Amino acid sequence: MKVEEQDELMTPVTTKPQNGVGGGGSARHWLIATLAFAAVAAIVISGILPRIQARNALVRETREMAIPTVTVVRPQRSAPATEVVLPANVQAYIDAPIYARTNGYLKKWYADIGTQVKAGQLLADIETPEVDQQLGQARADLGTAEANLHLAEITANRYAGLLKSDSVSKQEADNAEGNYAAQKATAQAAEANVRRLEQLQSFEKIYAPFAGVITARNTDIGALIDSGSSGGARTELFHIAQPDKLRVYVNVPEAYSQAAKPGLTADLTLSEFPGRRFQGTLVRTANAIDQATRTLLVEISVNNPTGTLLSGAYAQVHLKLPGGASSFTLPVNALLFRSEGLRVAAVADGGHVDLKPISIGHDYGTEVEIVAGLTGEESIVANPPDSLESGQEVRVVRPSSGDKAPGGAKQ
Repeated sequence: MKVEEQDELMTPVTTKPQNGVGGGGSARHWLIATLAFAAVAAIVISGILPRIQARNALVRETREMAIPTVTVVRPQRSAPATEVVLPANVQAYIDAPIYARTNGYLKKWYADIGTQVKAGQLLADIETPEVDQQLGQARADLGTAEANLHLAEITANRYAGLLKSDSVSKQEADNAEGNYAAQKATAQAAEANVRRLEQLQSFEKIYAPFAGVITARNTDIGALIDSGSSGGARTELFHIAQPDKLRVYVNVPEAYSQAAKPGLTADLTLSEFPGRRFQGTLVRTANAIDQATRTLLVEISVNNPTGTLLSGAYAQVHLKLPGGASSFTLPVNALLFRSEGLRVAAVADGGHVDLKPISIGHDYGTEVEIVAGLTGEESIVANPPDSLESGQEVRVVRPSSGDKAPGGAKQ
């Protein structure tokens, strides 16, 4: 074979594409490019998609967390009668200090503290030597005045008889009559002075003014006694109280003053008698509000025939006041204090808040009385945040059965 023929056989033959269609090499290039783009797109999508999903989850979680979680309470209808507990001091129905009405020295006393005495019972004797001497002198003066009166009476009668026969002048008869009148007045004054000193002498004996118990004795034998009317600081000899009936004075707040009427029942509780109540009755009120304390003074009468309760004791009065119109009670932490007024946050259907204006009545400490603004069917947010607005969505969490709602109210 010739060299030319071999060269021709070894030279590649190039065929032109027909009708614009590339050859097999170009198709492979496009396939590789497509696969590479798909791989890059898959890598990009696999990196971005989790981020998008995480961002969407974060948005949803943020929205969920932005919804406040609250607990709710139901308004409780007020009881027909309200019991108000107030501090009070127990006093004896009659309580009096006993002073001396004359000067002297205590001779003897007959009753000590805790002694039950009867009305008119002798408590003490006082020696009054000055009064005794003054009484003796006054009686002597009375004797002199009576003697002068007797002589003036005889003289006046005699001159009256002589005047009828013109044995004496009219002037002399008038002088005798005038002297008789003057002596009569002098005798009456002396008699009055004797009675006064006798009265002072009777004050030597100290008697109990009423039946009761001696709660204090502030004197002893030989002590100097000053009259209660002598001025200066007076010292009582005895103190007596009648404990079979007690007075209890209570200062009722002005908010309850219209309900505190005579005839209401009031019970007393004392720390020394746990679990016991002593019944009393409101008998009278002052019918005026004390401007300093804004309270109404009322008196409660309590029978104490056995003397169980001691006068002067501290007690708590449970005053049963009749309830007013239909009202409700809510925990104090359910109130919202806004510039436009007092509000409560009621959760409507759908979990949205409705801020309701209310009016409160009595304050019970942990609870308040709602007299206007509620129907009793509302679910009220307990401990509402200050940022809560009307129409805002909230998530209600129901406490487990038997749990108490905030503020002490049971759901």
